[in-house]
Amino acid sequence: MRRIAACVVACVALLPACRTKQHPPDVGVLVSQLCSGDAQKSGEARLQLIALGEPAVPALSELLRSPREADRMAAANALWGMGARGRAAVPDLVAALGDGEPPLRAAAAMALEAMGPVAEPAVPALVRALGDREGAVRQAAVKALGAIGPPARAALPQLTRELKRGSWPEAEEAVRRIQAGGAR
Repeated sequence: MRRIAACVVACVALLPACRTKQHPPDVGVLVSQLCSGDAQKSGEARLQLIALGEPAVPALSELLRSPREADRMAAANALWGMGARGRAAVPDLVAALGDGEPPLRAAAAMALEAMGPVAEPAVPALVRALGDREGAVRQAAVKALGAIGPPARAALPQLTRELKRGSWPEAEEAVRRIQAGGAR
């Protein structure tokens, strides 16, 4: 009986702590940590921003316009992890497809791929990226177009031309996904 009473007392004592509201993380602080030189802090911040989702997108979109390449890459990678929840960043990711740094162009295309059909407004820019001088950017653009599916029909002529130049499994898969309703 004493054990039960002690348990009840402990539960009652802890009850107020259970009622306190959790405050959402401060996006500004998380973005600052994302851009820090500390890999552990940056990784933890990325995971928290991804989990936060849409409320973090405006700050990540702004970060995509940073003069620092590392900041732009961090933003693109966080948006990649968000998938379709990052849809509001599509215009800024489209702009990043024109960045001077090939790794950022590829990361932007990968983030658009993760968004799938909601990235439809990026189709014209992704079609232009099929002509990028960097193979990694072209490959990421092809995969993004395939992930967008039928809304990327405008890319079919360019993808078909690329396939005529030689075997390209990613392009073949993208064409199938665009023509077959985007199913994997």
